[in-house]
Amino acid sequence: MSLTSHGHPVPPEILGPLNESRFSPGAASSLRDRMEEDGYLLLRGLLNRDEVLRARREIFERLAEVGEVSTEHPVEEGVATGTSQRADLVSDLSQFWQQVSELPSLRRVTHSGPMIEIFETFLGGPVRPFDFLWLRTMAPGKASGFHYDHVYMNRGTDHLFSCWTPLGDVKREEGTLLVMEGSHHFQDLISKYRGVDVDRDSSVNGTITLDPVAMAQERGVRLLSGDFQAGDILILDMFCLHGSLDNNSSQGKIRLSCDTRYQLASEPIDDRWIGANPMGHGGGYGGLSAAQPLTAPPIFR
Repeated sequence: MSLTSHGHPVPPEILGPLNESRFSPGAASSLRDRMEEDGYLLLRGLLNRDEVLRARREIFERLAEVGEVSTEHPVEEGVATGTSQRADLVSDLSQFWQQVSELPSLRRVTHSGPMIEIFETFLGGPVRPFDFLWLRTMAPGKASGFHYDHVYMNRGTDHLFSCWTPLGDVKREEGTLLVMEGSHHFQDLISKYRGVDVDRDSSVNGTITLDPVAMAQERGVRLLSGDFQAGDILILDMFCLHGSLDNNSSQGKIRLSCDTRYQLASEPIDDRWIGANPMGHGGGYGGLSAAQPLTAPPIFR
């Protein structure tokens, strides 16, 4: 099956693999060097696979309750029904998605254990994750737009990192993350978007392109991706340009993943994303595409 992003076929000659890094308690310096070089860190098998799969199952159980995940298949497979009763059965979509995003099984993966150990080693001290968690349910036929994370969360420290965690095994054709090679050195784009705040600068859209193939070809770089397994993570610099491949699952599976953010606890933090009820971009969890019924059109903010 050919790989696409927003309907654009990705030619094999511009598709490359992500470089893998190795984690150990003494690897902080080498990890920082690799982040500086690549703009990302791919670390495999460091999370507890069983815990990741437990979170996956519990999330899909909630989606099955609103008619979005098929019960004719094992729920943990996440096969989409193509329909949704969420808007009919749920009185508050934002609250529903916050409850799903705060499932203890999911928070054990993202806010404790190996994840915290990895970031405390990488950052060199006690870490403070954002309380807000971006849970992504990518239905077949959908993809994420290409963006820099900086424009969504820049009211605290500049020393902030994103982590993309696949909640299950995900093949490229099911919509894995796609990184634009060397984009953390695109100074023309970085200077344009540095300091931009999508909540304050309403005329600016954080989504830079829905045609990453044309952009990569214009700049003479590759688009990087790969297959992922439960337990893998991909850490990203705030100026690593990324989106995703289209979810072209032949089995109609939902690509389930989450984005989380980490920084040193001693540094200033963007208060939109912390607390018992983070305000986010103004609507709390209701501002996420995933808070809407799975059949709704995506939001590219």
